[in-house]
Amino acid sequence: MGAIGAAAPRWEHFDHGADIGVRGCGPTEAAAFEQAALALTAVVTDPACVAAEESVAIACEAGDHELLFAAWLNALIAEMAVRHMLFSSFEVRLSDHRLAGRAAGERVSVERHRPAVEVKGATYTALRVARTADGGWLAQTVVDV
Repeated sequence: MGAIGAAAPRWEHFDHGADIGVRGCGPTEAAAFEQAALALTAVVTDPACVAAEESVAIACEAGDHELLFAAWLNALIAEMAVRHMLFSSFEVRLSDHRLAGRAAGERVSVERHRPAVEVKGATYTALRVARTADGGWLAQTVVDV
């Protein structure tokens, strides 16, 4: 893995036993949250196969930014389950310990999306939201599959 930094937003997975780590990196904390949401979708299917047809508002708050990140992912997971949707486009606005965001996607098509697993929830394992050495942001945690 190369240096994590602010140059370009990106997402990635990291190994964690039977579960999967999701990580987002970006020039801002909000961008790192958005990229980690893409990593979450990529646990299930290729995000490029998910059309941004319907938008869902998501709001959450927590005592600190790490707990807020876990709350964001858990809110997305809940929306995926309740609406039977996958998301491919995300917008996050952060203020203090509050998040106002949107996720855009479409209903799951088993034939087209070929969902690999069902994500049950974001854990606090390897939970981290922090600045990187080059001034960017990293947001990561392990999700239970």
